[in-house]
Amino acid sequence: MIIIAGTVDLDPARRDAALAAGRPHVEAALAQPGCLAYAWAVDPLTPGRVVVYERWESEAALAAHLAGPHYRAMFRTLAAHGLRGAEVAKYAIARSGPVYDSSGRPRADFF
Repeated sequence: MIIIAGTVDLDPARRDAALAAGRPHVEAALAQPGCLAYAWAVDPLTPGRVVVYERWESEAALAAHLAGPHYRAMFRTLAAHGLRGAEVAKYAIARSGPVYDSSGRPRADFF
């Protein structure tokens, strides 16, 4: 599994318009084979910042997304709304597990 996480900084006055314009790209990505999650969310503390979160089944699924029209359209949409910068990374996940154990206690270890 691959997780993509990071932030995109836009012109604060145009951030909400960018999110609205980007909705079709998010919906299209969610419909792609191998896309498990894809979300853009407002960062409540940094004006103009959007938090990006994606989860992909495989490198092949992510590669198809990055080479496809939805990704290119998303980039054009962000650029048209005052893209100021981005810090986004991909992570290959070797293991995962729940945060809460059976008693409801949060745990940092994998159990």
